[in-house]
Amino acid sequence: MRVKVGIPRGMFYHDYYLLWKRFFDNLEVEVVMSPKTNRDILNTGVQACVDEACLPVKVFHGHVDYLKDKVDYIFIPKFISLYRGEYCCPKHLGLPDMVRHSIDGLPQIIDTEVNLRKSNRRLKKAVLETGRYFTNNPRKILKAFDEAYDKYKQYVRLMWQGVIPIDLVGFYDSQHLKTNENKNSYKKRILLLGHSYNVYDEYINMNLANKLKNRNIKVITTEMIDEEIARYYALKLPKRMFWTHGQRIVGGAFSLIEKKAIDGVIYLSAFGCGLDSVLMDLVERKAKENQIPYTLLTIDEHTGEAGLNTRIEAFIDMLEWRDGDETNFPTHG
Repeated sequence: MRVKVGIPRGMFYHDYYLLWKRFFDNLEVEVVMSPKTNRDILNTGVQACVDEACLPVKVFHGHVDYLKDKVDYIFIPKFISLYRGEYCCPKHLGLPDMVRHSIDGLPQIIDTEVNLRKSNRRLKKAVLETGRYFTNNPRKILKAFDEAYDKYKQYVRLMWQGVIPIDLVGFYDSQHLKTNENKNSYKKRILLLGHSYNVYDEYINMNLANKLKNRNIKVITTEMIDEEIARYYALKLPKRMFWTHGQRIVGGAFSLIEKKAIDGVIYLSAFGCGLDSVLMDLVERKAKENQIPYTLLTIDEHTGEAGLNTRIEAFIDMLEWRDGDETNFPTHG
């Protein structure tokens, strides 16, 4: 019987799942995913996790709890740094230890440290450390990762060409997956901004992307923007952004705002997120300078769908109202 590795459907799952899945498949390891977030997973995570944690971390605990009796290992890498001189959010650094001390009866956790702060050469060490749980053949491990990484880069390039990220595919018809889409078929183009684990988790954001799509809105996310472009615009900040995901969020938003490529920005933030408290202020100021409407939606485990629906409808109605108003005042809410 094949060894089973569990991958919780939360946090960095939305960024790197395709890479991890292909890597483990190449090592002949069976990958078991937790289901999409639901009420049971959320409730379990809230009960298992400390109260002070943000919603995505609580949800992640629920996904781990779902997997614990179904697999031999659970893959929770410790992300410290993904680029030289930059860091990940502190909750990514401590995630394996939080889970280990919050949930009983866990199988072995693969908590490989990913720290590229000084050099990318440490990635090879992390890959070998992970692969050795399943084989002692380093060449096989590196070959499995190289093939998986090549496929992952193809996927990333498709996103940069306009193909929507994997977790938004279900919101769109197949014709919308083409890179040469008809931009005139949408009434508005809105940047859905925020960390991937908020933007792509349909349950905690209450199907926000689908709600926009039903209003004939083209949804854009920063994952669909070339990384080098996002980094170029992030450099316009007075001080260097040393959070990797902050670079993507701020730089991607700045590029679209300055090019007038969007009609509005919806920033989706988890209550209590320290990084968002800085990032959303930077984006709001840039949007105001360029007269791009901006609104903030804050979510936690108590957020009601009715209130969120009202905010979205009001924002879209305001965008449409601006088209017919001569003064064309920007809206902020």
